[in-house]
Amino acid sequence: MQKHNECVVITGMGLVTPLGKGLDENWDNLKNGHSGVRTISLFDASDLSTQIAGEVVDFNPLDYVDKKKARQYDRFIHLSIAAGDMAMQDAGLDAETLPSDRTGILVGSGMGGMETFVENALTLEKRGHRRVSPFFVPSIITNMAPGLLSIRYGTRGVNFAISSACATGAHALGEACRMIQRGEADVMIAGGSEAALIPLGVAGFIALKALSARNNEPEKASRPFDKGRDGFVMGEGSGILILENERHARARNAQIYARFSGIGYSSDAYHPTAPSSCGSGASLAMKNAIYDAGIDPGDIDYINAHGTSTHAGDRAEVAAAKSVFNGNAADVSISSTKSMTGHMLGAAGSIEAIFSILALKHGELPPTINLDDLDPECELNHVANKSRKHAAKFALSNSFGFGGTNSSLIFEKM
Repeated sequence: MQKHNECVVITGMGLVTPLGKGLDENWDNLKNGHSGVRTISLFDASDLSTQIAGEVVDFNPLDYVDKKKARQYDRFIHLSIAAGDMAMQDAGLDAETLPSDRTGILVGSGMGGMETFVENALTLEKRGHRRVSPFFVPSIITNMAPGLLSIRYGTRGVNFAISSACATGAHALGEACRMIQRGEADVMIAGGSEAALIPLGVAGFIALKALSARNNEPEKASRPFDKGRDGFVMGEGSGILILENERHARARNAQIYARFSGIGYSSDAYHPTAPSSCGSGASLAMKNAIYDAGIDPGDIDYINAHGTSTHAGDRAEVAAAKSVFNGNAADVSISSTKSMTGHMLGAAGSIEAIFSILALKHGELPPTINLDDLDPECELNHVANKSRKHAAKFALSNSFGFGGTNSSLIFEKM
């Protein structure tokens, strides 16, 4: 049972993803099963075996920062600022209305400023050390995303970054929630941001034999739980949420999307990049979140799966869910929104938390698209290809990362 003193609620959300910018555009594309996966346009990928990704298109950093800052900082920072501004506006907050000493920021990235790193490494090799940018270090370090948001909004509470691979965004939300529960903050700005769509980033995952090569059908490449899946699709984006002490939120008559009800962490203790076939680490994270929420497994209505579209990962997550929900697994709806966005790495956890909260708000569960031929080892109550009307009360969002790190979050409709 949850033993924390303060209730935490979600009062603002900001999204920049391959499905669009802002909550409305993202939700419209999500519920209608539209794919944001396309042929890579950020660079010439014609010599790579994988030439597709979930890109954020039509994004201009000058809409959010001035030309000087746009030159100085990496794309993952630009995305976090955009999502942060959206979340602040959605929550009805600004630098003047935030309780600055009682507001913290916790925004992470799995990969950090990869593009900036590569550019400056090439500059060093070709032109010498004197031509390396003075903004090289500030632009690549992951904690510059929360650092610049703190400066932007004038917050003086906690300010740091978490980096836990593909569980980064979820861990950032979980720890931000804990800080409010412990009474260390009244407001937390939290989430993840990722922009690793560069030749080296894609080539690295190709070398791991992890990526889909369905280049001729980009929108059909990410197909979690489908027998024909051939790997995941890389994506990029940012998701930022405003978490508040419920008393603080109600005192200012804030909109409340959902209550942050449960947090569960675990470790696989198994392999650097692969889950155990039984999904023991994932099942422990889900059990811990359910225990923390003080509910029964049967109370969970919807699972937003980690569901990356890899054979081992999808099967392990399904095995984990079956062990957690036992004979009731068929009653829990499950989908993977990565089928539409691709895998946004360190941003995935916070973005998919937002997707889960929107599903609660709208009473509609987003689908797993491209689920045309279900892998027999992935049998569950899938929301396949078409959204499902369902007035869910509790949603569980899974995020699992390299190094065997796992996070499960539970949100409750209010």
